[in-house]
Amino acid sequence: MDHLEHTMMFKSQGEDVSPQEILQQVYVALEEKGYDPINQLVGYLMSGDPVYITSHNQARSLIRKLERYELLEELVRSYLADK
Repeated sequence: MDHLEHTMMFKSQGEDVSPQEILQQVYVALEEKGYDPINQLVGYLMSGDPVYITSHNQARSLIRKLERYELLEELVRSYLADK
């Protein structure tokens, strides 16, 4: 009964995809559809409106798996790691 007093972490059995992988997959999908991936991603991150992201290759549903702040954290982390 003692173990019920501690917070347990639940992890879904679904596919775990990192923010970096999501950004890369969405970037490729946007490129394949002829969009400027940087402009589209910035539009999405600024507005939160998923219409900036194509539904090609499920990119729109993929990017919505994460909160925008998680994507921004990944971008900042990646940018600063290169410095």
